[in-house]
Amino acid sequence: MHVDGIFDAIAQHATRPALNDGARIWTYRDLEREVQCWIERLGSLGATRVAYRLPNGCNWIALDLALLKSGRVAVPIPDFFSRGQERHVLARSGVDTFIVEAQYTAEGFARAAAHADCEILQTLIARPPPVHAVTAKITFTSGTTGQPNGVCLSAAQLLATAASIEAALGGAPGWRHLCVLPLSLLLENVAGVYANLAAGHEICVPPLLDAGVKGSSGLDVARFVAAQNRFRPQSIILVPQLLLAMTAAAEFGVTLPDSYHFVAVGGGTVPVSLIERAQRVGIPAFEGYGLTECGSVVALNLPHANRPGTVGRSLGNVEVEIVDREIHISGASMLGYLGEECAPKRIATGDLGTLDDDGYLRVLGRRKSGFITAFGRNVSPEWIEGELQTQYAIAYATVFGESLPEAVALVVARGEPSDETIQTAIDAANARLPDYARITLWRRVPLADFAAAGCLTENGRPRRDVIVRQYRGVLEDMYSHIQEQLHAAVREA
Repeated sequence: MHVDGIFDAIAQHATRPALNDGARIWTYRDLEREVQCWIERLGSLGATRVAYRLPNGCNWIALDLALLKSGRVAVPIPDFFSRGQERHVLARSGVDTFIVEAQYTAEGFARAAAHADCEILQTLIARPPPVHAVTAKITFTSGTTGQPNGVCLSAAQLLATAASIEAALGGAPGWRHLCVLPLSLLLENVAGVYANLAAGHEICVPPLLDAGVKGSSGLDVARFVAAQNRFRPQSIILVPQLLLAMTAAAEFGVTLPDSYHFVAVGGGTVPVSLIERAQRVGIPAFEGYGLTECGSVVALNLPHANRPGTVGRSLGNVEVEIVDREIHISGASMLGYLGEECAPKRIATGDLGTLDDDGYLRVLGRRKSGFITAFGRNVSPEWIEGELQTQYAIAYATVFGESLPEAVALVVARGEPSDETIQTAIDAANARLPDYARITLWRRVPLADFAAAGCLTENGRPRRDVIVRQYRGVLEDMYSHIQEQLHAAVREA
């Protein structure tokens, strides 16, 4: 699908509902009109490289499409980025225009105009770094350490991914998709917005607070469920923590809409046990896999092609190979990181995996995060963390164990459970793990401190190097405790 293709689809579905933010509904004709208004306003200001930090809603999508249609470079900034991360993105990408909510200020930018409840800020000092001529979007990923990295992507790559998702899913007229992830995340932008618009579906985009989601890790379960019952969608995209909350709510007897046909989950390790629990309570959950450098989704389980324990088969626009146990992807490669000149032909993902004979992909964890225990067992911490995080008392867990006789964990609790409740949750997870992967020693860390230190990516995955730096003393204390126990056992023997 080329750029013209998605806008031909928008024109074709003129009178059908396109966007619904809970307060208003735009038809596809309304959306087309708003896109054109944005193009004209940006043209009058001479904008060429545009950053935008806006809440989920109709304006975000209209502006994003205007940048896509007019060939301007789009730089979406997640609303949960800190001001320091924002300054880094603006300086690194060299934007000349920054579009924000009213009354928002940004260093080095001055108000140029207003449009659709937004402030348009511009700067005269931008010195854009060179990008590939066909760059349509620079998406900044939080990565695992340091400042965000800019990934340059073409419109052709983004829309090819969207077209593959549309072809895989289909969906009858009247299909509704509910956005509960930030639109600035490429997964929701491509799979949630572009794919559904191309199919003529209705996209529900309430403000994230109305959907119960705050920042990158906060959740009001009651609001989250209420939003689903209000919009009654056929599809939704979730990260594992949101699927767990939805599943636990259903297990406790909370009524969820019976309208779902497809609940996609990705962005982190999804234990088979969680998929099975979700499906037992009527949630049609399907795991997928992708990465920003490949335009978001790479592989996906589907209602007619599903194998729990895998992330499904690859989409039609990509090819997946296993090279030295690592997942390599070609056919949907980025143009390069910001400042790089060469587009890689193949992406080495850093993820370990295997391919079943019939093409189903299994992701086994990160190559760099794996550890070898004192007993010589190779362990993927993501596997253990996934099992721990299926317990409702545990919001996040980070596991370490290099050269140790047993794995240890830093645990962020959900709410304010007692230590005894957390231990019961860990015992339940341990029951599903072999002895060498069980957690026998753990320490509790406060969510506020964990998040403030930047220990999580936007998808809730741990930044291990940051965690090691932040909690070095806690980890060293646990390591010493294990060594003391070992020495005591030797003395007793």
